[in-house]
Amino acid sequence: MSAIILEGVSKRFGDHLATDNIDLVIPDGQFTVFVGPSGCGKTTLLRLIAGLEDIDAGRLLIDGVDMAHTPPAARRLAMVFQSYALYPHMTVRANLGFALKVGRSPKSEIAARVETVAKMLSLDNLLDRKPAALSGGQRQRVAIGRALVRQPRAFLFDEPLSNLDAALRGQMRFEIRRLQQDLGITAVYVTHDQAEAMTMADQIVVFRDGRIEQVGTPLDIYRRPANIFVAGFIGSPQMNFLTGAYASPYGAATIGIRPEHLKIATDGILRSEVRTVEHLGNEALVHAELPDGTILTARCSEDVSTHTGEAISFSVDPARVHRFDQGERAPIHE
Repeated sequence: MSAIILEGVSKRFGDHLATDNIDLVIPDGQFTVFVGPSGCGKTTLLRLIAGLEDIDAGRLLIDGVDMAHTPPAARRLAMVFQSYALYPHMTVRANLGFALKVGRSPKSEIAARVETVAKMLSLDNLLDRKPAALSGGQRQRVAIGRALVRQPRAFLFDEPLSNLDAALRGQMRFEIRRLQQDLGITAVYVTHDQAEAMTMADQIVVFRDGRIEQVGTPLDIYRRPANIFVAGFIGSPQMNFLTGAYASPYGAATIGIRPEHLKIATDGILRSEVRTVEHLGNEALVHAELPDGTILTARCSEDVSTHTGEAISFSVDPARVHRFDQGERAPIHE
């Protein structure tokens, strides 16, 4: 287990500033998720931590030692990539033990570590198979096991589930999180999927344009977003944003209301017209248009009875309204 601290870490690719003076503490033994849109710098920062890219400025402290210019192998960090990168001609057993074999570990030690990790990941009955005979989830477990067998200080995950289907992603999210908690190992996980961030993280780091927008627990970021960007990025469906006459009574330039906080009411203040209803089985999403053309999305019960073209109104608890100032960066608090 290791704490990772970044102090003023910056990286340029030509004229592009990929990460800009990043200060961040990744706590020992916790699961930290980097989240943000494509090109925001989250993967670059992960590669800087791993040593796969050179840091232009700043310090990278691992267990209090600056390793900004230390070779990747000496950092003792294990990285799991989006592609499984397994050796197709090797069995699961050989793939798991390959790094130890290259490092000239004794055969008895390699065998013992491989057996332990295989049991931990439910791969013990697959050790003699080759990757082509495995499912996507099994291959991803092998990739994780290959990293785990090295007994790293920390795990680094670069969008490891993006190649899996939705059902398998849910299963693997649970397995990765359970493994990290059982081992108590520090983990840094990169994703563009805010659902993965919310369900897996102890700490979320939201990135935009090479900078950190907010750091906090999933519920802190969900309930108290630092700005409109974070408010709109975290939460699905996205937060509704209203301006003008809808925002001015709250003393704000913009207000935000999450879909689950809109309630259908005969005397609701947000009068609109239904445009479409998405029935999802356990819930329904009602999309309605306000007189100014703004589309609202409301999360309702599965038995909601409304149809396209119907007049509808919504009420909202004022305590659930997020208020943002003219700069659209700072939330307004009571």
